Formats: sequence, C-alpha cells, structure tokens
Amino acid sequence: MSMSVVERAARAPYNFILRHASPTIKRFFWDREFASGKWNFIDDTASDTSYPYLEKYSQKGSILDLGCGPGNTANELAFTAYRSYLGVDVSEVALAKARERTQRCGRSQKNSFVHGDMLSFVPPRLFDVILLRESVYHVAMGNLKSMFERYSQYLTKDGVFLVKLVTGNRYTSMTRVRIIESDFEVVEKGEHSRDGSTVLVFRAKRALS
Repeated sequence: MSMSVVERAARAPYNFILRHASPTIKRFFWDREFASGKWNFIDDTASDTSYPYLEKYSQKGSILDLGCGPGNTANELAFTAYRSYLGVDVSEVALAKARERTQRCGRSQKNSFVHGDMLSFVPPRLFDVILLRESVYHVAMGNLKSMFERYSQYLTKDGVFLVKLVTGNRYTSMTRVRIIESDFEVVEKGEHSRDGSTVLVFRAKRALS
C-alpha cells in the first residue's frame, strides 16, 4: 500500500530544514523527488475532497494553486468550474509533468504554470480562490499567518483561501487548523471521515464597521 501524501511529507529527509531552506535547495530536493518517481502515487486524485469546495467558491473564476505539483487540480477539476488557473511549484520536474498533462487534456488555454517558492511568489493579478492542498505542510508553523496575510491582497473582493489538511492521522498537527481558525475568518469548514481530511475556506478578518 502506498504511503499517503502526509506520511511521505512527514518522513521526507530533512523536512524541517527544507521548510526554512533557500528556493535553490528546495528546487534541487523536489526535482530529485519527482524525477525518482516517489510521488507517482499522487497522479490520480480525481475524488479529492477539496474539489467540491473549489468548484463552489471559484464561481467559474480564477484559481491560484500554491504547490501545484504535477498538475492534478488543473486537470481533474471540472472543465467548466473555472475560467483560469495558475499553478506554482518549486519543482521544474513537477511543472513539466503538469504542462504535459494540460496539453493532453486540452486545457492549455485555461491552465498555466510558473516556477516559484510559495513563501516569496508574487501573484501577477487577483484570484477568486488561492488554494493549498497538502502543500500547506511544507510551510513552517511560524510563517503561516504572515504568508496568508501577504497573499490576502491578491484575493478578489469576495475571494477566499482554500486549504486541505489530513487531520485524521498522527502525521499532522491540528496546530495549523488552530492558527487558521484563530487568525482568520473561516467561511466554511468540512471534515471528511473517508480520508480523514479537513477542508478550510477562509479569508482575512474584516474590520468591524
């Protein structure tokens, strides 16, 4: 049985160091990981629990996917669910796979991909949804609040963040959920027993008038 995404991330060598490493080191590590085939087991996630939320909140608009990997979301989400998609990843190997899949799926006019580190990437425009699936595990706890606060300025007026975590096993900490619930306005929270996942939809807290 293949390891889950969370188990693989938790057991990755020097994972703590990687969260604080330079983009160059991260790229070297993740290029090697994807090129080795260790992450081929995530190539089919068509039933991912985050997709219904993504379809609901994107409202046929724009999606920014931070830590997009080999392009699952870009090519598995319903074609009519969004207008445009931008995937960002630190691994050029993963991005090459994502672009190839997009071409095969006939979505080249809707999907685009760029190389970047989610901690420093500067979006080129506003988005209706900024998505982090399991990629949120690769952000240090101490950087979560500031990262989401920075990206808040790249959401449309009614835009939201969408984060998926697998909270039903020992490899992940509920601390990330508590940080989000404490520091941001949670619009919707879904807990799914099928895969032990929690999906959080949230935005920056709005000032009281």
